[in-house]
Amino acid sequence: MEPWTRHSLLAELQGAGFVVHLPEERRYGLGVSAFELGSAYMRQEPLARLARPVLGRLVDAVGHTAHLAVLHGREVLYVVEERAPGRPPLVTDVGVRLPAQLTASGRAVLAQLPAAHVRALFPDASAFVERHGVGPASLSALRRLLTDVRQTGYATEEGQVTPGFASVAAAVYDHSGHPVAGAAVTFPSGDVDGEARQRLAVRTTRAAAELTRRLGGHPPQGGRQRLEGR
Repeated sequence: MEPWTRHSLLAELQGAGFVVHLPEERRYGLGVSAFELGSAYMRQEPLARLARPVLGRLVDAVGHTAHLAVLHGREVLYVVEERAPGRPPLVTDVGVRLPAQLTASGRAVLAQLPAAHVRALFPDASAFVERHGVGPASLSALRRLLTDVRQTGYATEEGQVTPGFASVAAAVYDHSGHPVAGAAVTFPSGDVDGEARQRLAVRTTRAAAELTRRLGGHPPQGGRQRLEGR
């Protein structure tokens, strides 16, 4: 690598907080962002290990691919994917980040956050990243969508992440009732009709509730995962 290229890369990493310059040692070390990233991985790994068998059983039951995502700023980070046999690969592979307001898993989590938290994440129109020209493009539109999620107990999206595919998701909670992840199932839009989608919502919500129990968690005070018992 040419020296100027190496220095430019280090400057970018330093600006993002991944490295720090140690002038006395005439070298660079890992920065706070690298530490935070590693700490986030350590927090998410137990969650992923608990989620895999739950999602595996969900895939066996519904025949579609399931995944788990956590909120990271205005994005979701996919930490588990259980692909159904014979199903094509999806954009929701482990390690992929997507705009939270476009994904079912992101909406499931955002719907359970305080209004001030959502407003801080999406302060103006520039915060609403688009993929295919669809999805909420303002805070008011997002709030209406999240109200629907809270009323039904699960979130959906159709064609906003990948044209021709839809998803249904439910929130997973920790011991304080805080939403820590969204469990979701993704399926070809044309393969699943309205009644079958309702059954998928029931299965997905039950899986999210099971994972919540495995974490020792519970829905927020006054809230409930509405479809769990149906």
